[in-house]
Amino acid sequence: MEYKTIQDTIHGSIKVYGPFLKLLETPEVQRLHNITQLGLTKLIFPGANHTRLEHSLGAYWVAERMAESLELPDEEKDIVMAAALLHDIGHAPFSHTLESHLASGCGKDHMDITKELILGNMVENDGDTCTIPEILEDHGISPKKVSELIKGKDTAKHITEFNKHEGQLYFGEERYLYQMIHGPVDADQMDYLLRDSHYTGAAHGVIDLERLLQTLEIHNGNLVITKGGIPALEGVLVARSLMFSSVYLHKTARIAELMLAKAVHPYIEDYEQIYRMTDWELFSYLCSKGGFQKEIVDLLKYRKLYKRCMAISRDELHEADGVDIKDLTNIQGVRRLEKRIAYRRHISPQKVIVDVPGEELKLSEPRLERTNVKVLDDNKLYELSNFSPLCRALQKRQSHSWGLMVSCPKELKNEIGESACKEILSV
Repeated sequence: MEYKTIQDTIHGSIKVYGPFLKLLETPEVQRLHNITQLGLTKLIFPGANHTRLEHSLGAYWVAERMAESLELPDEEKDIVMAAALLHDIGHAPFSHTLESHLASGCGKDHMDITKELILGNMVENDGDTCTIPEILEDHGISPKKVSELIKGKDTAKHITEFNKHEGQLYFGEERYLYQMIHGPVDADQMDYLLRDSHYTGAAHGVIDLERLLQTLEIHNGNLVITKGGIPALEGVLVARSLMFSSVYLHKTARIAELMLAKAVHPYIEDYEQIYRMTDWELFSYLCSKGGFQKEIVDLLKYRKLYKRCMAISRDELHEADGVDIKDLTNIQGVRRLEKRIAYRRHISPQKVIVDVPGEELKLSEPRLERTNVKVLDDNKLYELSNFSPLCRALQKRQSHSWGLMVSCPKELKNEIGESACKEILSV
């Protein structure tokens, strides 16, 4: 069987073979060479220049290790490995940076786009390679099954099962395949914690992957961990929580990302075109628009970022007289607040950025609140919280220190900050 060995920074030698080698060569996967894994976080952590392709290969490798550890049959193993390799092909430029803004315009997140690409409903073909669904079908792998592991067949349930007798995915009690891609401890998460920690230099993401793989089991159709793996599992949950508060939701990184999102916002109706772009193509696209869009690209290019001029906690946000919390759960509501703050000082709303990260987190990382992993002890299942006070503490820990943050150009910091306080706190 034809194969290639790729030397990976995190996992060492990764063997890519058969259908996975052909998938790797498709334009949809190769595009990920030019999508940074952590978006504009590299402006704060200069080493964070790694790509979605590196992460996809890493997730593929972890999925293979998990499948081997669980002794899955070849058919199931192939589906999970294909899903891990393809799970991020629908990402827009700069990864999660534009996710909530594009979703507000088209009603689709990156998993929806990924599903359409796998099913062949959106094709990015260079004419020289087979399409993703063709490659999967040629190797006896159902594109429908792979897409369901990534997106889920029913988003209201998010439960997927593999029926060994009928050879098809359906919803029911057995859901370990889905959990290997989207669970509290999955291939995606185990790779990105190790990878992002390495490239940012933040040691918080170091986890004991080998111990986790040794203690994974399938029990009544669920992916569970044995009692001996609890310390390693606690390490994952702590690493995830700390990486979000110190890296993924770093204040300055958020400001940079929201600057870019604000520049893109007027063009979200072109979401299909934007989703197909690479990072540098998006910058080029914005520069071609001139005006504010080119100004933002130049500011990001030379790291001339907006500054925080006001921030309040989640508790203070709920007590604020000048805002309706429900109105801030969507982009349109946030834009309205930005206009009100700007108009108090007769300044363009383009100079004001309001960040309410709570709702956006539910879209970009729904697993963040999942800490109660099932633990198998003496053939009985227990909640992790039964054994781990640390788990219970993490359920209460906030991943970001602000409920609402306002940013603006440095020269307007005092003026906009005063205006924001008056508008939000009614002082």
